[in-house]
Amino acid sequence: MWVQRGRRIIFGPVRVRTGYGRYRTRNGMDRIYWKHRRHISTLYGMPMPYAQFFDRGEAFHGIYGSLTSRHRSFGCVNMRLSDARRLWNVLRRGDRVYRWGHMPGHRYA
Repeated sequence: MWVQRGRRIIFGPVRVRTGYGRYRTRNGMDRIYWKHRRHISTLYGMPMPYAQFFDRGEAFHGIYGSLTSRHRSFGCVNMRLSDARRLWNVLRRGDRVYRWGHMPGHRYA
């Protein structure tokens, strides 16, 4: 994942973990509509530090632990806590975000 302003990369690239299967992260263009530094998911009860929401509950946020753990995303874009903290200072409410692609090794119909 990376962030561009015009043609210039201003953040990243960094490794992320996205949703899969029926919880896959939706592709598309949206805007950051809400930011919450110490968010707790109301659906799953999990911490979502440095959450920046862009599409109906999906957000960029940090995780405690490893991106390669057995735990998966339920649609959000997970990243290391240090990367999420840095991204917090880069994106602003109203910034456009574009997501595309899917997890390697997974095919979606």
